[in-house]
Amino acid sequence: MSGPLTGLRVFDLTRILAGPTCTQLLGDLGAEVIKIERPGEGDDTRKWGPPYLKDETGAETRESAYYLSSNRNKRSVTLDIAQAEGQALAKRLLAKCDILVENFKVGGLAKYGLGYADLKAEFPDLVYCSVTGFGQTGPYAPRAGYDYLAQGMGGIMSLTGEPDSEPIKVGVGIADVMCGMYASTAILAALRHRDAGGGGQYIDLALLDTQIAWLVNEGLNYLTSGEVPVRRGNEHPNIVPYKVLPCADGHFILAVGNDSQFRKFCTFAGAPNLPDDPRFATNTLRCANRVALYAILPDYTVKKTQDEWLEGLATRGVPSGPVNNLDQVFADPHVQHRGMKIRVPYPGIQGGAVDLIGNPIKFSETPVEYRRHPPRMGQHTDEVLGELLGLSDSDLDDFRKRGVV
Repeated sequence: MSGPLTGLRVFDLTRILAGPTCTQLLGDLGAEVIKIERPGEGDDTRKWGPPYLKDETGAETRESAYYLSSNRNKRSVTLDIAQAEGQALAKRLLAKCDILVENFKVGGLAKYGLGYADLKAEFPDLVYCSVTGFGQTGPYAPRAGYDYLAQGMGGIMSLTGEPDSEPIKVGVGIADVMCGMYASTAILAALRHRDAGGGGQYIDLALLDTQIAWLVNEGLNYLTSGEVPVRRGNEHPNIVPYKVLPCADGHFILAVGNDSQFRKFCTFAGAPNLPDDPRFATNTLRCANRVALYAILPDYTVKKTQDEWLEGLATRGVPSGPVNNLDQVFADPHVQHRGMKIRVPYPGIQGGAVDLIGNPIKFSETPVEYRRHPPRMGQHTDEVLGELLGLSDSDLDDFRKRGVV
């Protein structure tokens, strides 16, 4: 392995999306990730389908597409931490790990003796990260948290959708994904602190907190002006024109970022005098008069095809683009060149391999490696417990009979 996190080991007690997104990223970067799953149950998302992978006979497996999205580069170990023997095995594994990531409800692991307070003295160098809906403190801390709730409570739904529509959530679990990204960054910072001699520490990550953090410009628009932002559909609150516009054979995205780009667009559109209109001469004026401008632009944009717009604006340095369906996304030659669709060997399923979305990080010296397909539940139990704890086949058989693994 050549990843920058090679040599680090993660004890992964997460499921669903936020935590697994974090640990998959750590795995992509070279860390060894041991995914702990409840015997007979496993990660909830294994059942979140269809679609599911199919085995060589055409029968559905227990691996849903949702599960596959965030669980590569991990080894799955089934372990019942509700049993005292399972807790003891967990601690023996933790002695071999650098990082613990979990997304139980607040206090959920303490009843198993696996809370941070329970482990801190025994494992002083452990970086322990908890991912919850609302954090470890505050009036909402005991509540269960889900991506949908975070999107609603954190404000992004109030900004998404057409002005006269109901509030709309983002089409993927973006609050979960962004929380996982913040968690991975926090873990790397804590490792830096530990390796400088500062010891391990506890990290408290919440879906709601991280959702609010990435309100970015709209959040600051409110904090600066005191005015509550509204839904603008495909429009931008601070830049005009920035919108999906009609063309002769469909639609295209126009994303003008400054006055110079606006003039270039207008010249290509056959409206060279539009930038001199006192309503539209600057971005500030265009924002104030967006309704009038957007009423005018379709008269010009429908005169050219999408390809004509994209090619013509690209040569003039004006940002524009198509609105792709997912089949178009993964068929795009640039997307293919960048390796954003990967194929990973997966014995026992139809075709013997699975398509996954690639990692976007491009290192010059320590490239991302796709070492393992998303594991079947408990696929590596014997391997990991034998390798790290020295358990024999008879030990494992005995634990298995008692439901510990």
